[in-house]
Amino acid sequence: MYRASVPVFVRTLGNCAAFLRKAAAEARERSLVDAELLEARLHPDMFGLGRQVQIAVDGANGAAARLAGINPAEPEDPAYAVFNRGSDAGFGPEARTLDELIARVEAGIATLGTYPEAGFAGAETRTVIVAMYGSTRLFTGETFLLAYVLPNLFFHVGMAYAILRQRGFALGKQDYEGPPSYASGVPGA
Repeated sequence: MYRASVPVFVRTLGNCAAFLRKAAAEARERSLVDAELLEARLHPDMFGLGRQVQIAVDGANGAAARLAGINPAEPEDPAYAVFNRGSDAGFGPEARTLDELIARVEAGIATLGTYPEAGFAGAETRTVIVAMYGSTRLFTGETFLLAYVLPNLFFHVGMAYAILRQRGFALGKQDYEGPPSYASGVPGA
């Protein structure tokens, strides 16, 4: 469960930080206003760029904590929110600049590095509790990760990427995927 979660979270958020850095450099060249870009959205009823990234970071960290058997003292603690906020409430302070947003992603990656692999032993059958706005959802760890967390993480990072592409930023699929993860060459040759 550790290998299917934390390294995937770190890679996905690392790719997000990389395409945000690339976009920030281009935004400076184009004299774009960070605040406007952070509020940019694909549709009026969707969250903006900054919130999409924040949800991805908070969701990955909240999921890792739960899979490691660390449940929040306060079940609805926004720092442990796992994707399902359903409104604009329940968030920490927003990033005001692209650099602050990138720093938030990097801090989230650093936090993910604090979860020991041993804490994930048995996580696939552990009951995971997600509480928000008075409702409680129960999952097995495996279902939580595979059917809830990973699709949501990829959705929010994908939305951030799509918002930047829609705004004309020179990003490609490789920016979303990050460096190749496949082995090159022929094994054993």
